[in-house]
Amino acid sequence: HSHPVAKNLLQRDFTTDGPDKTWVSDITYVATARGWLYLTVFIDLFSRMVVGWALSSSLSTKMVLAALTRGIRNRRPGPGLIIHSDRGVQYACKDFRKLLNKHDFVQSMSRKGDCWDNAVVESFFGSLKSERVHWRSYQTREEARADIVEYITMFYNSHRLHSYLGYQSPDQFEANGRMANAA
Repeated sequence: HSHPVAKNLLQRDFTTDGPDKTWVSDITYVATARGWLYLTVFIDLFSRMVVGWALSSSLSTKMVLAALTRGIRNRRPGPGLIIHSDRGVQYACKDFRKLLNKHDFVQSMSRKGDCWDNAVVESFFGSLKSERVHWRSYQTREEARADIVEYITMFYNSHRLHSYLGYQSPDQFEANGRMANAA
């Protein structure tokens, strides 16, 4: 594409000292008997929580905008939030950059063709597929959509333990951080 490419601000440093300072995003696909279903996620690097997601039957910018908008509604992050992604047209296009500018977010992009520059999202997709998707044979996109949303909301964010988080779920990690800050 001919859209601008943002500088890689993360340089594979996937640590942050608080919530809603850096989110990472990407798109993956899931096969169904009726065709592909595409999933966009936004993950907070602090807790590894999936804060925004959207699913679509097409690789549209609208899907990415919907996922980011869900994250913004769920979390209400302040100005300066870094949004890191690959260089896909959905992230480089005018509409996406306009939404980032509206909220005073900062854009960051991986180097060309380097999946390691977005390893946290790639790891999430690997977990989703090995723990859920590869064990299913989705007949419809709606069936896949419901199962993936359940995985994100009822398992991944609330129960799945992460070694990075000291073997806590994202929900537990954030709750423990809030309690520590209140003390």
